[in-house]
Amino acid sequence: MSHMTPAPLDCDVLVAGGGIVGLATAHALRAARPELAVTVLEKEDGPGRHQTGRNSGVVHSGVYYRPGSLKARFAVRGGEEMLEYCAEHGIAHARTGKVIVATSRDELPRLRDLARRGRAGGVPVRELGPGQLAEYEPEVRGLAALHVASTGTCDFGAVAAHLAAQCDVRYGARITAIDRRPGRGVAIGTEAGHVLRARALVNCAGLHSDRLARLAGDDPGLRIVPFRGEYHALAPRAARLVRGLVYPVPDPAFPFLGVHLTRAPDGSVHAGPNAVPAASREGYRRTTLSVEDIAETVRYPGTRRLAARHWRTGTVELRRSLSRHAFAAAVRRLLPAITAEDLLPAPAGVRAQAVLPDGTLADDFRFAEGPHTVHVLNAPSPAATAAFPIGREIAARVLGRLAGG
Repeated sequence: MSHMTPAPLDCDVLVAGGGIVGLATAHALRAARPELAVTVLEKEDGPGRHQTGRNSGVVHSGVYYRPGSLKARFAVRGGEEMLEYCAEHGIAHARTGKVIVATSRDELPRLRDLARRGRAGGVPVRELGPGQLAEYEPEVRGLAALHVASTGTCDFGAVAAHLAAQCDVRYGARITAIDRRPGRGVAIGTEAGHVLRARALVNCAGLHSDRLARLAGDDPGLRIVPFRGEYHALAPRAARLVRGLVYPVPDPAFPFLGVHLTRAPDGSVHAGPNAVPAASREGYRRTTLSVEDIAETVRYPGTRRLAARHWRTGTVELRRSLSRHAFAAAVRRLLPAITAEDLLPAPAGVRAQAVLPDGTLADDFRFAEGPHTVHVLNAPSPAATAAFPIGREIAARVLGRLAGG
């Protein structure tokens, strides 16, 4: 009886997705096991083209997240590592600190809860009255605030580019097939007709992570629902009114942090993001439509239950999306001197938000494992901040898979 010789492996680990999480995973694997051959597959022609390169650039402190959660632990640790990495490699960054501002009395209890949550998670916070707030942000108005000194900003796209330069990355490699066989690892087919074989696959596909999980034969138990985050840049006159980062008190029932003000290392200031459902998983413009994406989102029961639960919030977000005056009104709650004329167009991003079948939003990072495979199923903000500890977490899971055969 003849036996076919298995095809040779192209590498030990294939990482699907050249965003900052996928690249940090490759970095962690090589740091833990330098002898491993790791290849990153990215469908675009460069790294960090989606969530990594289309966000506000904030290096989060971890103050918002439930103590003990992955988001809380990884953001605190990852924020320090991210700023240190930027300093070591000459990447634009700043430790600006931020203020979280209560503008109405009903927000004061939530602000106090945030202070307790931050301290429980090891985040240094200082409670401020109106006079103390003015010392940090003279043009911002509020009844009370928190100052979080550990928050900063950086150029996540530049971090991704620096990591990519140290990795084996194959661009233009859109994955169209995944074949897993016991004892033989995984074979990946690409749109260009190439086949690559490895001992393990890591799915860091972000906006398409649930699809890749299903392509591999695993049920992700959720669906990625895309939300477009819309930003405005402040005109130079208005940008001078903001010293650092200014946030509202977030709604605890919703994972989005609300329209905030962000001063970047280059001195520019952005307001946003608004959060509205996107008509495409890569729908950075209102006019970008995907019939497949719309149909998949609408058919999913979790989407309909989410809409029923949050339709009031969605209506407010949609109004701000369609009206620059409404968007300016939201900014004026924090910065009274702003007018609609101070808001200039700026690029939008799309958040890969995992929605569970019951309509709830996955509120923590979420991973799953299958034969020869590790999936990253929910890694929106603060994933860029936390990329290095997330990468180590994924690497540990992959190495466990490799050790188990």
